[in-house]
Amino acid sequence: MNTVLSAPANRSRCRVAPSALALLESARHGLADAGGAPDPGGKYVAAHLAALRAAAAVVTARADPGKGRRRSAPRSVWELLPRVEPTLAEWAAFFAAGAGKRAAAEAGLSRAVSASEAEDLLRDAETFLSLAESVLGVPTTPLLPLRSAG
Repeated sequence: MNTVLSAPANRSRCRVAPSALALLESARHGLADAGGAPDPGGKYVAAHLAALRAAAAVVTARADPGKGRRRSAPRSVWELLPRVEPTLAEWAAFFAAGAGKRAAAEAGLSRAVSASEAEDLLRDAETFLSLAESVLGVPTTPLLPLRSAG
């Protein structure tokens, strides 16, 4: 009986649109993919895209649908994030600065990203996802370690 009584309190804490929750889940899967990527470029790209999805979740959840209906040029999620959640502005600037490096890695430039840069970005993206979940009041789910083939 106590479980039933406590459930609504948990749900009220986590009132987030299903589309935002799906983006957070996609970000979590992207981080798992990044952790298992065999090369630094792939790891960097997957981690950066995971952070992008986490940011999109915050923007989706916090954007005011009635605001900004004027037609304007498309904006990056990194531009929109500080407007809807100012506490994540430094993270937005950080990940926006890495977009060019991600593009170079996606283009297959092998020297675009070092192994340590990829590992650092993976850790930063994991931290950012946890912050995004916290900002939205979504319980953080720890990443499970990938099983090694062997």
